[in-house]
Amino acid sequence: MAHGTARIGKDRYRTEIDVGPHHLVADEPPALGGQAVGPAPYDLLLAGLGACTAITLRMYADRKGWPLESVEVGLRLTGGAGAMTIDRTLTIAGLDEDQRARLADIAERTPVTLTLKNGLPIATRLI
Repeated sequence: MAHGTARIGKDRYRTEIDVGPHHLVADEPPALGGQAVGPAPYDLLLAGLGACTAITLRMYADRKGWPLESVEVGLRLTGGAGAMTIDRTLTIAGLDEDQRARLADIAERTPVTLTLKNGLPIATRLI
C-alpha cells in the first residue's frame, strides 16, 4: 500500500519526507520554533483527508456520469489532546440537491475518513 520516510537533521524542525516518488518538506510555525518552510504535521493530516475526500467524490460522480464541476473540501482541526474534532465543509458545484446530498453521504465513507474515525494501530520498532 503506501510507504514513506521522514528525516530530520539539525535544521530545527524542518523534516524531509519521501512518500512514494514524491518529496515533501514539513516544519513547524515560528511560534513553535520552526521556520514554516512547509506544512506542519496536522496540516499534512488535513491535506490527506481533503485530498481523499475530493478524489473519492470526483471518482463517484464520474462513475455515475454526473456533471460535477468542482468540489472544495474545507477542513478545520479543533480541540486539544483527547478531544480533537475535524470540521469538514463541502462546496459542490454543478449538481442538483439529491446528488449533492449523496456526495455528502459518500464523504463520510472515504478511505481516509474511515481510517481516522476507526483509529489505526501503529506498531513501532527500533532498528
